[in-house]
Amino acid sequence: MLPLGNIIRKHGISFHCYEDDTQLYISPRPDDSFKLSKLAECIEDIKHWMTSNFLLLNSSKTEILLIAPKTRKQNISNYNLQIESCTVTPTNTVKDLGVILDGNLSFKNHISNISKTAFFHLRNVAKLRNILCVAEAEKLIHAFVTSPLDYCNALLSGCPVSSINKLQLVQNAAARVLTRSRSHNPCFIIASLATH
Repeated sequence: MLPLGNIIRKHGISFHCYEDDTQLYISPRPDDSFKLSKLAECIEDIKHWMTSNFLLLNSSKTEILLIAPKTRKQNISNYNLQIESCTVTPTNTVKDLGVILDGNLSFKNHISNISKTAFFHLRNVAKLRNILCVAEAEKLIHAFVTSPLDYCNALLSGCPVSSINKLQLVQNAAARVLTRSRSHNPCFIIASLATH
């Protein structure tokens, strides 16, 4: 990735390289179309480098996420990136290392996704709970429910209580499945979310 990094650095753009993915980051001012054009130029240079090295830039999987206050986002919301014959427009969400990011960094989609997946796994564990000992049930709940809740949870610091409460409901349900208690019984917390 060294040659690719050199190309990106030449344009003055920040980046992160992963196994088969490269993410570019710029921080322009609302009236700064220069940096946005730099991004397009950088991607064009990357495409040429990849073509000359028998690699392919997958234009259809290229995404743009604008993170800005609503008032400033309007100034650049009509920005489209042209790659080959494909026009890339800003999306509402992108997935970055398993975390769903949105343009307001509210993490609502991420929390909803975690909750939905956790309840799916909890229903499956609940079906097996009668044949599992506490230690086995605890391992399953930790593997499929509490570990995903804990993953990157520091990002949720500062989220509204209404969003965090959704995750608390998952934890309460996990505790009930583990202890085989009913929903009207008092419940305890299995794990608490990190705030910093």
